[in-house]
Amino acid sequence: MIKINEAIIVEGKYDKIKLSSIVDAVIIITNGFGIFRDEEKMELIRYYARKTGIIILTDSDSAGRKIRGYIKGAVPDGIVKNVYIPDIFGKEKRKVKPSAEGKLGVEGIDVKILAAAFEKAGITASERTSEPDITKLTLFELGLSGGPGSSEKRKLLQKKLGLPSLMSAGALVEVLNTMMSADELADCVADLEEADP
Repeated sequence: MIKINEAIIVEGKYDKIKLSSIVDAVIIITNGFGIFRDEEKMELIRYYARKTGIIILTDSDSAGRKIRGYIKGAVPDGIVKNVYIPDIFGKEKRKVKPSAEGKLGVEGIDVKILAAAFEKAGITASERTSEPDITKLTLFELGLSGGPGSSEKRKLLQKKLGLPSLMSAGALVEVLNTMMSADELADCVADLEEADP
């Protein structure tokens, strides 16, 4: 398993499943062309571009090229890296017929070829300093979810940390784990409570 600091942008959930078998990283799904209308997700991608950098890994077909181009154009600052998969013709196992262009997407590419594509792009494993320890339970215990006023408290935290205001609990957990430990989060929440009694 390769630990990668940057957030990786892929087209679909099957791409994410495939990639999760070889990398330990935040993986964001564009839902194909859905990214063109999803401003909340674009805000999250811009956030990661500024904080950790992003890696765009789309299919090698024309749709993948359009999505890659859109994201690159919509991220005005930060670090954007590209990983390209080779043109390999065939069909994914779960599909009845090949894609329109007959090329395998990320989900259909062999893991060794994917790992080589990351290496070719100059993306290597990072040293993990600690295991992520913020979970949805952590958010609940800190009053950031599942309780009275938790939504407002979460929005205050997101504003303080410069995060988009509309994020699911799962997305927030992923982001927080790239930023801090559970203890640091607890301190941050305590500071918020002191500032707004």
